[in-house]
Amino acid sequence: MSASGFTTAASAPTVSPERRHVPNPSLSGPAANLASGFFEWFGSLGIFSWKVLTAALTPPYEWKELIRQLDEIGSKSLPLVALAGAAIGVVLSMEARYSLSRFGAKSMFPATLVYSIIEVMGPIMTGLIVSGRVGAGIGAELASMKVTEQIDAIEASAINPYRFLAATRILACILVLPFLTLVADVCGLVTGWFAQTLVEPLTFHQFIENGFQGATFSAFLPPTFKTAVYGLIIGTIACFQGMRTLGGAAGVGRAATNSVVIASLFVILADVVLVKFILAVFH
Repeated sequence: MSASGFTTAASAPTVSPERRHVPNPSLSGPAANLASGFFEWFGSLGIFSWKVLTAALTPPYEWKELIRQLDEIGSKSLPLVALAGAAIGVVLSMEARYSLSRFGAKSMFPATLVYSIIEVMGPIMTGLIVSGRVGAGIGAELASMKVTEQIDAIEASAINPYRFLAATRILACILVLPFLTLVADVCGLVTGWFAQTLVEPLTFHQFIENGFQGATFSAFLPPTFKTAVYGLIIGTIACFQGMRTLGGAAGVGRAATNSVVIASLFVILADVVLVKFILAVFH
């Protein structure tokens, strides 16, 4: 080979192999899927909520189905809510009496019990109980209708399933929750007073007079009616999970479980926001 040939070969620049970054599927895959599923779920929930809202505001209105759902959700949840409220009243009465006696503030027992039940425990306890009973019931019912194609049959009959199935149940939850909260509050106060009288005699009139002394009626309205927001959350989540079910009988079970878990979590998160809002606006 000629000298020029050697010179050309020697003078040629050495090309290093290009370094390519290969993503690690074990690290990026699950995180990406989780983020994608998160945004997809909330996007689907937003679309579902918009369809329910437009269907609910468009006649004809399903009054008979709404009344049936009010009975199904309200009347059948009443005994469970009343029993839970009574139990909470007894527990709070024993704990409050013990705690206040340590600091020599036993005279504050009626007011402490009243405010603890009406402003704190009554609303959130009612929301969680209804979330467990009603959320699972609606989720399982609509999921079974979805997998057996009953919802498709309703839609083929020129009936809007978002109006007939979802809007009626969501509105029933919104209307029923404040009244169930009042029942839980009353049962808790009565059993709390009764537990106190077993230790130290205290008339019910004196208990109510001391408990509500210095309190206005409007102070107890926001904590009670904030449960309407809980009802909106429970009804929307349960209907959404039920009407998007796939997978047969296993899908029905997943829909019922997810309805309870997600609705309960959202109720607790909503309580944090609503308490902050009520304290900022009404106090």
